[in-house]
Amino acid sequence: MEDRTLLKTVIDDFPLKEVTVKELMTGYEEGRFTSEAVVQSYLNRIEIYEKNYNAFTFMNTNALEEAREIDRLRSEGKTLGPLAGVPIVIKEAVDVEGFPSTFGWAPLCKETGGIELLPKKDASIVTRLKESGAIILGKTNMPAFSARMDSANTSWDGPTYNAVDRGFSPGGSSSGTATAVSGNFTVLGIAEETGGSIQMPAASQAIVGIKTSFGLVPTKGVTPLGGSTRDVLGTHARTVEDAALMLDIIAGYDEDDPKTKDSIGKMPDGGYTSELSEKALQGKRLGVFGPGWSSKVLSEETNELYSREINELKQLGAEVVADPFSGSGFVEYVESLGNDLARMILGLDSVFFDIENYLKNLDPQDDTISMRKVFERAGEFPWSENGPLNLVHFFANPEEAMANCDHYDLTYFNEVRNNFLNLIQGVMDKYGLDGFVFPQMVQSITLLEEGTGLEGIATTVSEVNISGLPLVTVPAGYYQNGSPFALVFMGEMWSEAKLLGFSYAYEQATKHRVAPVLIR
Repeated sequence: MEDRTLLKTVIDDFPLKEVTVKELMTGYEEGRFTSEAVVQSYLNRIEIYEKNYNAFTFMNTNALEEAREIDRLRSEGKTLGPLAGVPIVIKEAVDVEGFPSTFGWAPLCKETGGIELLPKKDASIVTRLKESGAIILGKTNMPAFSARMDSANTSWDGPTYNAVDRGFSPGGSSSGTATAVSGNFTVLGIAEETGGSIQMPAASQAIVGIKTSFGLVPTKGVTPLGGSTRDVLGTHARTVEDAALMLDIIAGYDEDDPKTKDSIGKMPDGGYTSELSEKALQGKRLGVFGPGWSSKVLSEETNELYSREINELKQLGAEVVADPFSGSGFVEYVESLGNDLARMILGLDSVFFDIENYLKNLDPQDDTISMRKVFERAGEFPWSENGPLNLVHFFANPEEAMANCDHYDLTYFNEVRNNFLNLIQGVMDKYGLDGFVFPQMVQSITLLEEGTGLEGIATTVSEVNISGLPLVTVPAGYYQNGSPFALVFMGEMWSEAKLLGFSYAYEQATKHRVAPVLIR
């Protein structure tokens, strides 16, 4: 970990430090600053610190020009979108026209001697964000194929460092987005999750993360890992309200993404800020972590921090139910599916079908493109012995899978998902629960240099990703070693607005996040 006494190396006079969307929009309306000045301020900060944090893979060289256009339209009194002039970042996995799609993998990156894949259009959510007036500062780093929970160490662009302390794992796979948001390189960020990739970086870097219900946000134009089964897009922000405002833009049905049809009629009429209230926890019943949910044991310090925050929730009017899963058969069913690794890869056998579909949609006019041809051109297959997707050998013969990648049978995965959902709903009904609140990890995060995954210390990863349920990660304090502690509020499908309400009430009462002091 870093020597925090070296503060003489620090520049900490950033004028927009911890600024919120509302504060930014108010400043624009009152004429106190311009979009161009705001974007330039962030670009200046990135120029100073990026070399020590490596949050970005590519920068948007048109960002200032786009900001000037927003300023021009605002000066003319034109109606602008709800995020007009707000700087954002986008995870490398998400297609942005004009930027290469690398999967985070060197053989697919021209800059490292690989081939180049250029999307012909924006991912669905990028189109929505551009229409809202948001200004994309750049794309953010991730591990190859998003296949790590602890870091971006396998990225063609090298490791990303934790903004809280460079010595800690940044969390993965949305490492760069979390570092950019936590380190005040941006206001908002897009993250993506297959197995913990929104919640782990958020928890590791003391920011808010929304892991959305499966099917709420379209993932068309996103490099997949479990696209048919588990992949979701969500938001990273420094406050609950900001995360909710961004979710308002990206959520909802997309005719190009059939799974989002399930979201029709499930979104709140007043948007995702509609239940934000400092009183949102009053009278609410929340289930807490226990051996009925997971056989993992909280460390002594985690238990102390968790107990402290449970008492805080009680003071805010919440009722807590101890280990509501006890006797439900939930943990027994979870463990019947295998060890942590087996559960982490459940449903990822769709990856061959999903990658094939993604590549074919990169250029709809080119009917010759295929997964096999792309990887042959790259000179390597990602499931080679030391490849980022070598885990596929646990469930598939890659040659056979590539030969049959025109379809994927969801029957078994959906059976498991429904079993999870029924067990969880049964517990909620039995105890009249409004949701659950768990520590996001059972211990403090690991050190980056240890190079170990975080699968074994997460409390809600496989269970939530298999079930498709939403959760919100919220800063909840710090361990004695300085690493962040986080809570997650989890609930039934499509309950994001309710969970954001709980998270907001808790956040406003505790204000646990401390802006990191970056090292120059």
